[in-house]
Amino acid sequence: MSPQAPGLSRTPYAPVRTAAVRAGDNEARRRPADSGRRPDGGDATNTATAARWSLVIPLKPLALAKSRLAAAVGDELRPRLALAFARDTVAAALGCPAVRDVSVVTDDRLAGAELAALGARIVPDSPGAGLNAALAHGVRRVRARRKALAVAALNADLPALRPAELGRVLAAAGAFPRAFLADAAGIGTTFLSALPGEELNPFFGGPSRTAHSASGATEILLADVDSVRRDVDTGADLRTALTLGLGPSTTALLGALDPVRGH
Repeated sequence: MSPQAPGLSRTPYAPVRTAAVRAGDNEARRRPADSGRRPDGGDATNTATAARWSLVIPLKPLALAKSRLAAAVGDELRPRLALAFARDTVAAALGCPAVRDVSVVTDDRLAGAELAALGARIVPDSPGAGLNAALAHGVRRVRARRKALAVAALNADLPALRPAELGRVLAAAGAFPRAFLADAAGIGTTFLSALPGEELNPFFGGPSRTAHSASGATEILLADVDSVRRDVDTGADLRTALTLGLGPSTTALLGALDPVRGH
């Protein structure tokens, strides 16, 4: 492994093995290993009795993803990091007892194969019309199979995501028809939910915190859910995520990082 990049202290990822979520999130139980994964990688399902949320995660083709990280890590590592972020996000989401299943909307073959192997259902981005169209399409596909579902959109770039913190956000979201969580910068959004019978109506991109609030969604105001708010677009974001503790896929790439030069 190559030397650690200056200024990047590695914090080992400690998977949550006991339920730290509040009572009622999932009765403090994790799903048994491999209990919900179909052999073909489709329609991964968490079989814990209280699991109720279907998550939809959009992912750009890796060649186009995380362009702002290039200044910090270089163009060769950037798409690999984008995939590692998505792997850690999906793995943590599937480790949350409140999550029934995870669908990833993407046309990237490599990402699709790797995320399916983790247990995600892969939905082709047939609209090809951007982030919000991909999310709406993913939700339609999920609800075509099971109409009475609570659904939530989650960013694919949450490499420090903790299942327990996601569980707290989902528990709070369950009190509102539509709800959202602002990103760490307080400008964008990392999470948007809709209860059964409600449209997701996503407005991701740019100042989406304001847009989601204006659309009638309720902002979730919780302390100590930093891993759900910490998306990574820049070198500075990556440094912050490192202090939270990265997931195993992203951690595995740290040895390849050059010194983070950009922001």
